[in-house]
Amino acid sequence: MYGTNPGRPRRAGRRARAWTGAAAGVLVLLTVPGCSDSSEGATPEKAAPAQAPAQRPKTTAPFWVNPDGTAAREAARLRREGKDQEAELIAKIADQPVAEWMGVDDPEGQTRGFTQAAAKADRDALLVLYNIPHRDCGQYSQGGAADGDAYRAWLEQAVKGIGDRTTTVILEPDALPHMEDGCTPQQFHEERYALLKEAVGKLKALPRTKVYLDAGNPSWVTPADRMAEPLRRAGIDQADGFALNVSNFQTTQDNKEYGHRLSRLLGNKHFVVDTSRNGNGPLSGGNHEKAWCNPSGRALGEPPTVRTGDSLVDAFLWVKRPGESDGTCKGGPEAGRWWETYALELARNSR
Repeated sequence: MYGTNPGRPRRAGRRARAWTGAAAGVLVLLTVPGCSDSSEGATPEKAAPAQAPAQRPKTTAPFWVNPDGTAAREAARLRREGKDQEAELIAKIADQPVAEWMGVDDPEGQTRGFTQAAAKADRDALLVLYNIPHRDCGQYSQGGAADGDAYRAWLEQAVKGIGDRTTTVILEPDALPHMEDGCTPQQFHEERYALLKEAVGKLKALPRTKVYLDAGNPSWVTPADRMAEPLRRAGIDQADGFALNVSNFQTTQDNKEYGHRLSRLLGNKHFVVDTSRNGNGPLSGGNHEKAWCNPSGRALGEPPTVRTGDSLVDAFLWVKRPGESDGTCKGGPEAGRWWETYALELARNSR
């Protein structure tokens, strides 16, 4: 497995993940007005950053812009320090809706906090559930629930927190591709399929929740046919569709072509594409870690929108949180930690 066998080659499609963890959920619960149920007692509130980002037009991007997100706070700090040019660059990230990644601790509090804040702004929450057992094959974002029962208990709480509020969920990035590429040991496959299928069912039982199963990216599990059966076993028939390019850099066009091939095998299922950092496409010159872990020269991609111009593509989303590290490579901090240098590069290179 990666992380335990240093001699094993890295896969072309591997990518580290922005995992905000429990701290992000607690931060929002404490800082966004209206995030806590009255039955839980009042919590102190902090003012949102100066020049807090506004919500995007609902008809174009109905997803919630967190006015107290990391990028918004970093932009505000830079303005206070008189670094207006840097602040404007970081605002390119802060002004867009990005996904909130649910951590291990207090899943009910996290999902309730984010979905209530989104509902108060008359927007949809965009969440990533990322806690599958044996997550990330021991690499930068290793971890996850201790076992199947722990995952089921965690999921129950996350579902309870979402409730009847309008939410889009990206379900367990990497979970299916890591089985198909041989990274996740065979003895865990049956349990993982069962857990994913149960998760889809519980989430789709909610009245206003859309679910997209992660299906990797065009450079990872190829040809696209290889992803069809894993998606079927994971419950794609109940899901709204699948997600492509999460935390990766493949071009939108390549993702659309791959997605269309996969969709035809799945009864014309719809899909979404993570465009957060694909503005310059992938790094060329080899299939190795530097292509997916904080690669240089990348750029922000197309802003989130439901106006994709493609009947099968439900949305372009920023699932990966631009500016957060892929892992401790190339001088980066731990996966999911803010890295200003990289954030500024992404923004400067964007069109």
